[in-house]
Amino acid sequence: MAECALQQHTQQRLTVGQQQARRLRAAAEALEDQPMRLQQLFRLHGRAGPGALLVVLAVPCLLPLPGAGTLMSLGLAALAWMIWCYFPRLVMPRRVGRLQLSAPMARRALHTLAWLYEQAARVMRARLRWWVQPGHRVWLAPLVAAMAWAIFLPIPFGNVVPAVALLLIGLGLVFEDGLAVLAGATLGVAWALALAALVVSGAQWLPGVWSGWLA
Repeated sequence: MAECALQQHTQQRLTVGQQQARRLRAAAEALEDQPMRLQQLFRLHGRAGPGALLVVLAVPCLLPLPGAGTLMSLGLAALAWMIWCYFPRLVMPRRVGRLQLSAPMARRALHTLAWLYEQAARVMRARLRWWVQPGHRVWLAPLVAAMAWAIFLPIPFGNVVPAVALLLIGLGLVFEDGLAVLAGATLGVAWALALAALVVSGAQWLPGVWSGWLA
């Protein structure tokens, strides 16, 4: 009986992912040659909430779009503040929501998001719900802020790891999968510590190089 109930619950989660993917693909097919605002992209996710907003802001950082990391890092910084103040009831920041994607970019983003939901629906399910409780904004907001800072830095391919971390957290929140949230948080913390160590090492190394050059 318990096994049957678990299978039914998992199937429900898969259906949610498939419905999200179908909605996004239908929007991509119906999109004309007009640009799409990020606010429209966010609304297509329905009631997915804060997790969907994290996904919407993280995915462009993984795409080869010039300037996407800089713009999305600002949006993520604003989102971190909103998580701290208002989680779990969030809306797209107004200035970020006004940002536009060209029709080709929007189609690519919609199909990428649909693919992500389809893949996530295969492995994600409700578990370890302690990690998706609203009270966890105490650690979620600083982590999102740290990942926004990491994405903003002009490091070659430096967007990838923090964006993947935020993507895991966002999908985990959408599917109420605490294991995915925990994995994303662990990856994000590890990346932040690595960057901090790099900055400290650079700060210690540069004065010696500068003194040697002046000698």
